[in-house]
Amino acid sequence: MTIGNDGTGLQLRSLVKDTGEIEISLARVPIPQPADDEILVRIEATPINPSDLGLLLGPIDVSTAKVSGSGDDAVVTAPLSAPAMRALAARVGESLPVGNEGAGTVVEAGSSPEAQALVGKKVAILGGAMYAQYRAVKVRDALPLPADATAADGASCFVNPLTALGMVETMRLEGHTALVHTAAASNLGQMLNKICLKDGVDLVNIVRSPAQAQILKDIGAKHIVDSSAPTFIDDLIAALTETGATLAFDAIGGGKLAGQILSAMEVAANKRSGAAYSRYGSTTYKQVYIYGGLDTGPTELNRAFGMSWGLGGWLLTPFLGKIGAQGAQRLRQRVADELKTTFASHYTAEISLAEALKPEVMAAYNRKTTGEKYLINPNKA
Repeated sequence: MTIGNDGTGLQLRSLVKDTGEIEISLARVPIPQPADDEILVRIEATPINPSDLGLLLGPIDVSTAKVSGSGDDAVVTAPLSAPAMRALAARVGESLPVGNEGAGTVVEAGSSPEAQALVGKKVAILGGAMYAQYRAVKVRDALPLPADATAADGASCFVNPLTALGMVETMRLEGHTALVHTAAASNLGQMLNKICLKDGVDLVNIVRSPAQAQILKDIGAKHIVDSSAPTFIDDLIAALTETGATLAFDAIGGGKLAGQILSAMEVAANKRSGAAYSRYGSTTYKQVYIYGGLDTGPTELNRAFGMSWGLGGWLLTPFLGKIGAQGAQRLRQRVADELKTTFASHYTAEISLAEALKPEVMAAYNRKTTGEKYLINPNKA
């Protein structure tokens, strides 16, 4: 893959067509010129997160994808169902760039002293359109990396680390004292465990297999329950009774799990309080936030958890707005300070932009398998 000598670079784009298809391709776009308070970054590492897949692939069945052309000129198309087309109606005809976060080298900067000071430095950046060879961003949206850090070290500086930190911050802001997390052996889940172990916060980890439980045991997790075990509900109630966790973050979304957590919290609350029976349930407030959609089916609730509960959505960007610039900077600084320890990410493979369009590679990174994470290097040959 080559960078154009005509002032252009490649960018990965996703388009919903009015013919009922998603089209994914590489566009050659002008390399942006940084404004006074901006830097131009040559992107050398950008992760594929579940939130990126939602924009890149939408709800397509990757096995139906067809490819025309090859290399930088490859175009992938896949059909969309009628319900999917209705859900994506606002996207029809818009070719959208993809990629929430990334890292690379500052190759040009605007005239401000803050921008000029970053020339030649490696930085992590947030702001969308990262699956591209070059990206211009405001200086305030860049996090300078430690001198010994690579672009791969810094590529996942924002989404997973700030989400994990945001969960603990939300717990404190809302008056809870312990947490529950599902799909807990993921990269994000491992970071959350390290944070909670370091900060002395009890964390109940819900995993889906013994192999995932072992991943967490190996990093020192204390409370692990396996939803595939026949004793799952009893194990969950025991962990909640021990920790007093009344706040959960659910990456699954669909199915019965959110309701099962609320019901188990209710039983645990009654065990801990020893209060007399009430037909309205315990007075202990229980909250589940859904922040992911590994199961895209309906969320099922069996109302066995009284009347003091809540179920809602949680997203990183609104949370950062809620805590303000100073609070967000405090979290970002912690990520920088613990980049190679608490917030270290591990990748299954590094791929180029062109490789990201190969159906077999697409199928691999779209599996969302726990413990697997793919990294795009837009400037990989």
